Amino acid sequence: MSDRLDDLERRIDELRAGVRTAMRSKDGATARVLRAELRTAERAWDALVSGEQPKAAAEPPRLATVREQVHQGLRLLGAAAQPRLIVAVSEAFLGGTIRSNQLTSLRRDEERSFRSAPYGRPYYLCAALTDRLSPARGLLTLSTWPLERRVVGPLSPRVDFLTCAIAVASHETEDERATRLLLRMARNIPGATAGSGALGPPDPGRVADAARAELAVHAERDTRDRAELARRAAEQLDDVAGLFGAATLSTIKKEYVS
Repeated sequence: MSDRLDDLERRIDELRAGVRTAMRSKDGATARVLRAELRTAERAWDALVSGEQPKAAAEPPRLATVREQVHQGLRLLGAAAQPRLIVAVSEAFLGGTIRSNQLTSLRRDEERSFRSAPYGRPYYLCAALTDRLSPARGLLTLSTWPLERRVVGPLSPRVDFLTCAIAVASHETEDERATRLLLRMARNIPGATAGSGALGPPDPGRVADAARAELAVHAERDTRDRAELARRAAEQLDDVAGLFGAATLSTIKKEYVS
């Protein structure tokens, strides 16, 4: 219960800040959407605290927009992820209704919004950055994460997969979709399953332990690689490119020379 309260309280704070920003910029449409989401979050908080409507309080509130559902999915995973995984997590844990094809133009829409009103929203859905500081194809992150979590080095895809697997294994639910998702992930982690002939759902504790064991092997090198990439990104990218990536490193250098 405390985790759900913490999540709701953080979301309420983000929505209130978003409403204030939208009102200051006279963006009435965005303010109305955010206020509706704020009322939903506040009702969910009241129900959880009071213990009323236990059935509704036992589940996360249904998320209103594609953007919000992606945001919550990424927060649960805690690492850069592909749309297919975000959709699966949203469905299994958050009552989500999104489909992968709805995420196709999402990053471009976020970039357009940022360019028109920089930092006008509490968060942006943005691209992971490659070692060329260009946007990684099909990998979404959150603007509120530090650069070290938004860049991807040689080992980062594996590290992020293991991080996501630990997050999935650590969230309790009886939804069969979550079990199927965890099983698919477990098959790609040595020692996460009892063997090829094992029947039944995977043991979440075993999956998490196996993922942590492999993560320990890669973490130090990946942390160093990401720190170096983050340093380069901070030095060479402007605000837009720092969130959404630059076309090529040579393009960035030309811009700085000129």
